[in-house]
Amino acid sequence: MSQVTIKRRMGESDVAEVSELVSAVADADGHRPLGEHKWLDLVHGGRKGFAGFTAREADHGPLVGYAQLSRGHRTWGVEVVVPPERRGPGHSEAHELLVAALGEVARQGGGHVHLWVPKPNLWWDETAASCRLQRGRDLYQMRRALPIEDPTPRVEVRPFVPGDDEVAWLEVNNRAFASHPEQGDWDLDTVLEREAEPWFDPDGFLLHERQGRLAAFCWTKVHGGDQPMGEIYVIGVDPDFQGLGLGRALVLSGLDHLAAVGLPAAMLYVDAANTAAVELYKALGFTVDHTDRAYTGDVRSSR
Repeated sequence: MSQVTIKRRMGESDVAEVSELVSAVADADGHRPLGEHKWLDLVHGGRKGFAGFTAREADHGPLVGYAQLSRGHRTWGVEVVVPPERRGPGHSEAHELLVAALGEVARQGGGHVHLWVPKPNLWWDETAASCRLQRGRDLYQMRRALPIEDPTPRVEVRPFVPGDDEVAWLEVNNRAFASHPEQGDWDLDTVLEREAEPWFDPDGFLLHERQGRLAAFCWTKVHGGDQPMGEIYVIGVDPDFQGLGLGRALVLSGLDHLAAVGLPAAMLYVDAANTAAVELYKALGFTVDHTDRAYTGDVRSSR
């Protein structure tokens, strides 16, 4: 068995050590094992509701696994990072880290839990089931080539202005995603953290206004590296302006922007159960590249 330790705040050396493990696993898997929300919580040392769990074979030994827990919008989110060689028979690090994280949820009053796993397989299914978590939400990553040729009329958009648009954007975002467990409880600090990221570009954060109000937006993101790609990072329509075709129009504006900066392809994430959105993206030429999965369950309070 591994030695699992909980950390409620992460010092610089902790962040560096976990970051090294995350990078190694990302290189091995071909994708990041921590989602962006969790990653930013980590590099900022942990915010309210944060808990990190490190697994070692012995005192002061190297990390062999890491889990991170955060309190989201009416739910808990947990992600587990273990190297590929420690996934399978004879290795229990993932199970032990998950047990520790769920135990912390119980100590803090219990609640609904999402365990997010990118590109899950049977081993992840079994690991989640060992802790009484079941398959829940599936998240598609969809992709298409750029540019897009589509006759749909574009709507007028303007770039986001840092320092001026945060409050109005937060209001629309939180209205549009009121029931969304990850996107629905953003605050000003969350936005400012994204603005401080190297990838942030206000010219790719497109706002559409109607009747003197922010009605819809499309926030894009550029992924560099050997295979650069654009992302429709967040797209939302204020509930007061739904049913006007603004979702499709704003996606097209975002894709036009990504093509204009020279990117050959675009991607986005969408809940598999959101059939209307999935069909819209398919109609725009997107196809499913892979599936990420949330395993879900309810943890009772141990208080």
